[in-house]
Amino acid sequence: MALETKVLKDLYYDMYAIRRFEEEVEKYSKNGTIPGFIHLSIGQEASQAGPVRALRKTDYKFPDHRGHGAICLCGTDRKYVMAEIFGKATGINGGRGGSMHINDLSCRNMGFNGIQGSTVVSALGCAFASRYRDTDDVTIVFMGDGTLGEGTCHESMNMAATLKLPIIYCLINNQYAISTHYREAHPQKQLATWADGYEVPSEIVDGNDVQAVYEAVGRAAERARAKEGPTLLELMTYRWQGHFAGDPAAYRSDEEVEQWKARCPLKLCKETLINERGVDLSELQQIEKDADAEIADCVEFALNAPWPEEKEALKYVYDKIEVEDWV
Repeated sequence: MALETKVLKDLYYDMYAIRRFEEEVEKYSKNGTIPGFIHLSIGQEASQAGPVRALRKTDYKFPDHRGHGAICLCGTDRKYVMAEIFGKATGINGGRGGSMHINDLSCRNMGFNGIQGSTVVSALGCAFASRYRDTDDVTIVFMGDGTLGEGTCHESMNMAATLKLPIIYCLINNQYAISTHYREAHPQKQLATWADGYEVPSEIVDGNDVQAVYEAVGRAAERARAKEGPTLLELMTYRWQGHFAGDPAAYRSDEEVEQWKARCPLKLCKETLINERGVDLSELQQIEKDADAEIADCVEFALNAPWPEEKEALKYVYDKIEVEDWV
Protein backbone atom coordinates (compact mmCIF):
# COMPACT_ATOMS: atom_id res chain seq x y z
CA MET A 1 0.00 0.00 0.00
CA ALA A 2 1.35 3.42 -0.96
CA LEU A 3 2.24 5.83 1.80
CA GLU A 4 -0.13 8.63 2.63
CA THR A 5 0.84 11.78 0.80
CA LYS A 6 1.35 13.63 4.08
CA VAL A 7 3.89 11.05 5.24
CA LEU A 8 5.72 11.27 1.93
CA LYS A 9 5.83 15.07 2.22
CA ASP A 10 7.21 14.72 5.75
CA LEU A 11 9.88 12.39 4.41
CA TYR A 12 10.75 14.92 1.71
CA TYR A 13 11.21 17.57 4.40
CA ASP A 14 13.39 15.16 6.40
CA MET A 15 15.61 14.36 3.42
CA TYR A 16 15.92 17.96 2.26
CA ALA A 17 16.79 19.08 5.79
CA ILE A 18 19.44 16.34 6.08
CA ARG A 19 20.94 17.43 2.76
CA ARG A 20 21.09 21.09 3.77
CA PHE A 21 22.41 20.21 7.24
CA GLU A 22 25.29 18.25 5.76
CA GLU A 23 26.05 20.80 3.07
CA GLU A 24 26.57 23.34 5.84
CA VAL A 25 28.69 20.87 7.83
CA GLU A 26 30.84 20.27 4.76
CA LYS A 27 31.23 24.03 4.19
CA TYR A 28 32.42 24.74 7.74
CA SER A 29 34.59 21.65 7.81
CA LYS A 30 36.43 22.78 4.69
CA ASN A 31 37.10 26.26 6.06
CA GLY A 32 38.46 24.86 9.32
CA THR A 33 35.65 25.98 11.62
CA ILE A 34 34.64 22.41 12.48
CA PRO A 35 37.45 20.35 14.05
CA GLY A 36 38.24 16.74 13.21
CA PHE A 37 37.12 14.37 10.48
CA ILE A 38 33.65 14.57 8.95
CA HIS A 39 31.88 11.68 7.22
CA LEU A 40 28.97 12.84 5.05
CA SER A 41 25.89 10.95 3.87
CA ILE A 42 24.93 13.24 0.98
CA GLY A 43 23.18 10.97 -1.53
CA GLN A 44 22.05 8.53 1.17
CA GLU A 45 19.24 10.60 2.71
CA ALA A 46 16.47 8.08 1.98
CA SER A 47 18.41 5.37 3.82
CA GLN A 48 18.34 7.48 6.99
CA ALA A 49 15.03 9.32 6.79
CA GLY A 50 13.02 6.24 5.85
CA PRO A 51 14.09 4.02 8.76
CA VAL A 52 13.81 6.65 11.50
CA ARG A 53 10.41 7.89 10.33
CA ALA A 54 9.12 4.29 10.14
CA LEU A 55 10.00 3.61 13.78
CA ARG A 56 8.68 4.89 17.09
CA LYS A 57 10.41 7.43 19.31
CA THR A 58 10.77 4.71 21.95
CA ASP A 59 12.68 2.37 19.64
CA TYR A 60 16.45 2.17 20.13
CA LYS A 61 18.62 3.61 17.33
CA PHE A 62 22.32 2.98 16.80
CA PRO A 63 23.57 5.31 14.03
CA ASP A 64 26.77 4.59 12.13
CA HIS A 65 29.80 6.84 11.56
CA ARG A 66 27.96 8.52 8.67
CA GLY A 67 24.88 9.12 10.76
CA HIS A 68 24.16 12.87 10.96
CA GLY A 69 20.83 12.36 9.24
CA ALA A 70 19.56 9.61 11.52
CA ILE A 71 20.78 11.55 14.57
CA CYS A 72 18.94 14.71 13.48
CA LEU A 73 15.71 12.76 13.00
CA CYS A 74 15.70 10.85 16.30
CA GLY A 75 14.14 13.75 18.18
CA THR A 76 17.02 15.94 19.38
CA ASP A 77 16.68 19.61 18.47
CA ARG A 78 18.94 19.90 15.42
CA LYS A 79 20.61 23.07 16.60
CA TYR A 80 22.13 21.11 19.50
CA VAL A 81 23.34 18.46 17.05
CA MET A 82 24.96 21.17 14.91
CA ALA A 83 26.57 22.75 17.97
CA GLU A 84 27.95 19.36 18.96
CA ILE A 85 29.55 18.89 15.54
CA PHE A 86 31.08 22.36 15.90
CA GLY A 87 32.52 21.19 19.25
CA LYS A 88 30.62 23.79 21.26
CA ALA A 89 29.60 23.67 24.92
CA THR A 90 25.91 23.84 24.01
CA GLY A 91 26.15 20.69 21.90
CA ILE A 92 24.03 17.76 22.97
CA ASN A 93 27.17 16.14 24.47
CA GLY A 94 28.89 19.34 25.52
CA GLY A 95 31.17 19.33 22.49
CA ARG A 96 32.83 16.06 23.49
CA GLY A 97 31.25 13.87 20.83
CA GLY A 98 31.97 15.88 17.71
CA SER A 99 30.67 14.52 14.43
CA MET A 100 30.89 10.80 15.05
CA HIS A 101 30.09 10.22 18.73
CA ILE A 102 26.73 11.91 19.29
CA ASN A 103 24.16 10.30 21.53
CA ASP A 104 20.94 11.38 23.18
CA LEU A 105 19.46 8.76 25.46
CA SER A 106 16.30 10.83 25.96
CA CYS A 107 15.22 9.93 22.43
CA ARG A 108 17.04 6.59 22.41
CA ASN A 109 19.80 7.60 20.05
CA MET A 110 22.36 5.24 21.58
CA GLY A 111 25.32 6.73 19.75
CA PHE A 112 28.31 5.42 17.82
CA ASN A 113 31.95 4.91 18.66
CA GLY A 114 35.22 4.48 16.78
CA ILE A 115 35.43 0.68 17.09
CA GLN A 116 34.22 -0.72 13.80
CA GLY A 117 31.40 -3.21 14.25
CA SER A 118 31.00 -2.65 17.98
CA THR A 119 27.50 -1.22 17.85
CA VAL A 120 26.11 -4.40 16.30
CA VAL A 121 27.10 -6.02 19.60
CA SER A 122 25.90 -3.17 21.82
CA ALA A 123 22.54 -3.33 20.05
CA LEU A 124 22.02 -6.82 21.47
CA GLY A 125 21.77 -5.32 24.96
CA CYS A 126 18.91 -2.99 24.07
CA ALA A 127 17.12 -5.70 22.12
CA PHE A 128 17.50 -8.16 24.98
CA ALA A 129 16.20 -5.52 27.41
CA SER A 130 13.04 -5.19 25.32
CA ARG A 131 12.62 -8.95 25.40
CA TYR A 132 13.36 -9.19 29.14
CA ARG A 133 10.94 -6.37 30.02
CA ASP A 134 8.34 -7.74 27.63
CA THR A 135 7.97 -4.47 25.69
CA ASP A 136 7.57 -4.22 21.95
CA ASP A 137 10.40 -1.72 21.49
CA VAL A 138 12.59 -2.46 18.46
CA THR A 139 16.33 -1.86 18.07
CA ILE A 140 17.76 -0.71 14.75
CA VAL A 141 21.48 -0.67 14.10
CA PHE A 142 22.93 1.07 11.05
CA MET A 143 26.09 -0.29 9.49
CA GLY A 144 28.02 -0.10 6.24
CA ASP A 145 29.08 -2.80 3.79
CA GLY A 146 32.62 -2.64 5.20
CA THR A 147 31.40 -3.36 8.72
CA LEU A 148 29.85 -6.62 7.57
CA GLY A 149 33.35 -8.06 7.30
CA GLU A 150 33.87 -7.76 11.07
CA GLY A 151 33.55 -10.92 13.14
CA THR A 152 31.34 -9.11 15.61
CA CYS A 153 28.59 -9.04 12.99
CA HIS A 154 28.54 -12.83 12.91
CA GLU A 155 28.45 -13.05 16.69
CA SER A 156 25.65 -10.51 16.90
CA MET A 157 23.42 -12.08 14.30
CA ASN A 158 23.98 -15.56 15.70
CA MET A 159 22.77 -14.46 19.14
CA ALA A 160 19.93 -12.32 17.78
CA ALA A 161 18.67 -15.19 15.65
CA THR A 162 18.98 -17.76 18.41
CA LEU A 163 17.14 -15.63 20.97
CA LYS A 164 14.78 -14.09 18.39
CA LEU A 165 15.73 -10.59 19.48
CA PRO A 166 13.87 -7.58 18.01
CA ILE A 167 16.72 -6.14 15.91
CA ILE A 168 16.73 -4.59 12.46
CA TYR A 169 20.16 -4.71 10.86
CA CYS A 170 20.09 -1.74 8.50
CA LEU A 171 22.96 -2.39 6.09
CA ILE A 172 23.53 0.79 4.10
CA ASN A 173 25.44 -0.51 1.10
CA ASN A 174 26.92 2.63 -0.45
CA GLN A 175 29.19 0.46 -2.61
CA TYR A 176 32.52 1.39 -1.00
CA ALA A 177 34.22 0.64 2.31
CA ILE A 178 36.60 3.61 2.27
CA SER A 179 38.09 2.91 -1.19
CA THR A 180 37.23 -0.78 -1.63
CA HIS A 181 34.18 -1.80 -3.63
CA TYR A 182 32.08 -4.27 -1.70
CA ARG A 183 32.37 -6.94 -4.40
CA GLU A 184 36.14 -6.89 -3.99
CA ALA A 185 35.78 -7.70 -0.29
CA HIS A 186 32.84 -10.11 -0.20
CA PRO A 187 32.03 -13.22 -2.27
CA GLN A 188 28.30 -12.46 -2.35
CA LYS A 189 26.84 -10.44 -5.19
CA GLN A 190 24.27 -9.15 -2.70
CA LEU A 191 25.25 -8.91 0.93
CA ALA A 192 21.70 -9.56 2.13
CA THR A 193 22.22 -13.26 1.42
CA TRP A 194 24.77 -13.24 4.26
CA ALA A 195 21.84 -13.61 6.65
CA ASP A 196 20.80 -16.97 5.19
CA GLY A 197 23.34 -18.85 7.30
CA TYR A 198 21.56 -17.66 10.43
CA GLU A 199 18.07 -18.30 9.04
CA VAL A 200 17.40 -14.57 9.35
CA PRO A 201 15.02 -13.04 6.79
CA SER A 202 16.60 -10.44 4.53
CA GLU A 203 15.50 -7.99 1.90
CA ILE A 204 17.29 -5.98 -0.78
CA VAL A 205 15.84 -2.48 -1.01
CA ASP A 206 16.37 0.48 -3.33
CA GLY A 207 18.04 2.71 -0.77
CA ASN A 208 17.33 5.84 -2.81
CA ASP A 209 13.56 5.24 -2.82
CA VAL A 210 12.43 6.60 0.53
CA GLN A 211 8.99 5.01 0.23
CA ALA A 212 10.51 1.56 -0.39
CA VAL A 213 12.87 2.02 2.57
CA TYR A 214 10.08 3.19 4.89
CA GLU A 215 7.90 0.23 3.99
CA ALA A 216 10.71 -2.33 4.32
CA VAL A 217 11.65 -1.06 7.77
CA GLY A 218 7.98 -1.10 8.71
CA ARG A 219 7.73 -4.77 7.75
CA ALA A 220 10.88 -5.63 9.70
CA ALA A 221 9.62 -3.72 12.74
CA GLU A 222 6.31 -5.56 12.58
CA ARG A 223 8.16 -8.90 12.63
CA ALA A 224 10.29 -7.76 15.56
CA ARG A 225 7.33 -6.51 17.61
CA ALA A 226 5.60 -9.85 17.00
CA LYS A 227 8.64 -11.60 18.57
CA GLU A 228 9.63 -13.20 15.26
CA GLY A 229 13.26 -12.12 15.53
CA PRO A 230 15.74 -10.03 13.56
CA THR A 231 15.78 -8.91 9.92
CA LEU A 232 18.64 -7.80 7.68
CA LEU A 233 17.84 -5.03 5.20
CA GLU A 234 20.38 -4.19 2.51
CA LEU A 235 19.73 -0.64 1.30
CA MET A 236 21.45 -0.06 -2.03
CA THR A 237 22.62 3.55 -2.22
CA TYR A 238 25.68 5.73 -2.83
CA ARG A 239 27.63 8.48 -1.11
CA TRP A 240 28.37 11.39 -3.42
CA GLN A 241 31.42 12.55 -1.49
CA GLY A 242 34.55 10.59 -0.64
CA HIS A 243 34.90 8.52 2.50
CA PHE A 244 35.55 11.68 4.53
CA ALA A 245 35.29 15.39 3.77
CA GLY A 246 38.33 16.18 1.64
CA ASP A 247 38.80 12.68 0.23
CA PRO A 248 39.17 13.12 -3.57
CA ALA A 249 37.71 9.61 -4.13
CA ALA A 250 40.00 8.91 -7.09
CA TYR A 251 39.12 5.22 -6.81
CA ARG A 252 35.84 5.70 -8.69
CA SER A 253 34.94 7.21 -12.04
CA ASP A 254 33.09 10.47 -12.68
CA GLU A 255 30.62 8.50 -14.81
CA GLU A 256 29.74 6.25 -11.89
CA VAL A 257 29.14 9.21 -9.61
CA GLU A 258 26.93 10.95 -12.19
CA GLN A 259 24.86 7.79 -12.72
CA TRP A 260 24.04 7.66 -9.05
CA LYS A 261 23.41 11.41 -8.82
CA ALA A 262 20.77 10.97 -11.52
CA ARG A 263 18.95 8.81 -8.96
CA CYS A 264 19.12 11.41 -6.21
CA PRO A 265 16.66 10.39 -3.45
CA LEU A 266 15.34 13.95 -3.13
CA LYS A 267 14.75 14.15 -6.87
CA LEU A 268 12.95 10.79 -6.95
CA CYS A 269 10.69 11.73 -4.04
CA LYS A 270 9.92 15.14 -5.50
CA GLU A 271 8.97 13.61 -8.85
CA THR A 272 6.67 11.10 -7.13
CA LEU A 273 4.93 13.83 -5.15
CA ILE A 274 4.34 15.97 -8.24
CA ASN A 275 3.64 13.33 -10.90
CA GLU A 276 1.84 10.66 -8.86
CA ARG A 277 0.38 12.51 -5.87
CA GLY A 278 -0.58 15.78 -7.55
CA VAL A 279 1.34 17.97 -5.10
CA ASP A 280 1.96 21.45 -6.47
CA LEU A 281 5.56 22.47 -6.99
CA SER A 282 5.00 25.62 -4.95
CA GLU A 283 4.13 23.51 -1.89
CA LEU A 284 7.40 21.61 -2.17
CA GLN A 285 9.30 24.85 -2.63
CA GLN A 286 7.77 26.10 0.62
CA ILE A 287 8.90 22.89 2.34
CA GLU A 288 12.41 23.60 1.07
CA LYS A 289 12.28 27.20 2.31
CA ASP A 290 11.13 26.05 5.75
CA ALA A 291 14.00 23.56 5.93
CA ASP A 292 16.48 26.17 4.70
CA ALA A 293 15.38 28.50 7.49
CA GLU A 294 15.66 25.78 10.13
CA ILE A 295 19.19 24.81 9.08
CA ALA A 296 20.27 28.47 8.89
CA ASP A 297 19.12 28.83 12.51
CA CYS A 298 21.14 25.73 13.43
CA VAL A 299 24.30 27.19 11.89
CA GLU A 300 23.80 30.57 13.55
CA PHE A 301 23.26 28.88 16.92
CA ALA A 302 26.43 26.79 16.51
CA LEU A 303 28.59 29.69 15.37
CA ASN A 304 27.51 31.88 18.27
CA ALA A 305 27.67 29.15 20.91
CA PRO A 306 30.51 29.25 23.49
CA TRP A 307 33.46 26.89 23.46
CA PRO A 308 33.75 24.46 26.39
CA GLU A 309 35.75 25.74 29.33
CA GLU A 310 39.21 24.26 29.82
CA LYS A 311 38.29 22.93 33.24
CA GLU A 312 35.66 20.71 31.61
CA ALA A 313 38.21 18.86 29.45
CA LEU A 314 38.51 15.76 31.63
CA LYS A 315 34.96 15.66 32.92
CA TYR A 316 33.45 12.19 32.41
CA VAL A 317 36.89 10.85 31.41
CA TYR A 318 38.48 10.12 34.78
CA ASP A 319 36.92 9.78 38.21
CA LYS A 320 37.82 12.54 40.68
CA ILE A 321 40.48 14.03 38.44
CA GLU A 322 40.24 17.67 37.37
CA VAL A 323 42.16 19.35 34.56
CA GLU A 324 44.19 21.33 37.15
CA ASP A 325 45.77 18.05 38.28
CA TRP A 326 47.35 17.64 34.84
CA VAL A 327 48.78 21.11 34.28
